[in-house]
Amino acid sequence: MNLTNKRVLLTGGSGFLGTHLIKTLIQKGCRKLFTPASTEYDLRERSHIADMLLFYKPDVIIHAAATVGGIGANMDSPGTFFYENAVMGIELLELARQFKIEKFVQIGTTCSYPKFTSVPFKEEDLWSGYPEETNAPYGVAKKMLLVQAQAYRKQYGFNTIYLIPTNLYGPGDNFDLEKSHVIPALIRKMIENPTGEIVIWGTGTPTRDFLYVTDAAEGIVKATEAYDSEEPVNMGSGNEISIQNLVQHLIELTNFSGKIIWDRSKPDGQPRRCLDTSRAKAFGWEATTPFATGLLRTIQWYQEKSR
Repeated sequence: MNLTNKRVLLTGGSGFLGTHLIKTLIQKGCRKLFTPASTEYDLRERSHIADMLLFYKPDVIIHAAATVGGIGANMDSPGTFFYENAVMGIELLELARQFKIEKFVQIGTTCSYPKFTSVPFKEEDLWSGYPEETNAPYGVAKKMLLVQAQAYRKQYGFNTIYLIPTNLYGPGDNFDLEKSHVIPALIRKMIENPTGEIVIWGTGTPTRDFLYVTDAAEGIVKATEAYDSEEPVNMGSGNEISIQNLVQHLIELTNFSGKIIWDRSKPDGQPRRCLDTSRAKAFGWEATTPFATGLLRTIQWYQEKSR
């Protein structure tokens, strides 16, 4: 699919991933890109979605809008995380089918994988168990959209693809300490309190596969252009790093000289996380940004923003 003359509607365009998707789509030559705001169209309301599709008449929809947050936010608002992510996707996908949209791209989450998944995670492992408890409502809601996408492809021939990016980081991330994920939260704490104490949840032993947001955006656009299958696709760096090692990297890059306190009374989240990206490589995508480079760019962006 050549996106140059396609009418592409991107939900979540003002979010972290969305802003990078906009840049990538424009760089790829997409001339008819629409990024309606949630203040204009509430994706939890079917009538708003119908009005949006009538107005923009898209050929392609990339659904990146989501209600997201770290472990604390997921634990505080599990009902909100389940309902809003499920209802937005379900209603948008159904209306897109009715409006005969040419292609629908659903962004999933690694939180859908079972708590104890063999590393590296393969897409066929999605159904081998229940997700980690702290973010299970969010993960299950997103996984429901995979079922819907596959069902619609089978029954209606509706061209829907489902992509699973791993933990994203990079410039423009959410640095709100109440809602942020681990990398932006630690960067902010280390920069704002360079000689003080920082409390980090858990033991530091869990591992994660961190994907630089620009790489993720390029992968999503590449899949929109080149991928057409009911099978979900992992998008990760293919590298596994422990939270302890992440902290050490950030200490060195931010020149933090304070004290790290591990609050072992708090949950660790999923024990390990690293994705097998073979399926994405098959259509020509893989992550290219070295982790240290991505971290440094993220730190520099936050420092410039905070001046």
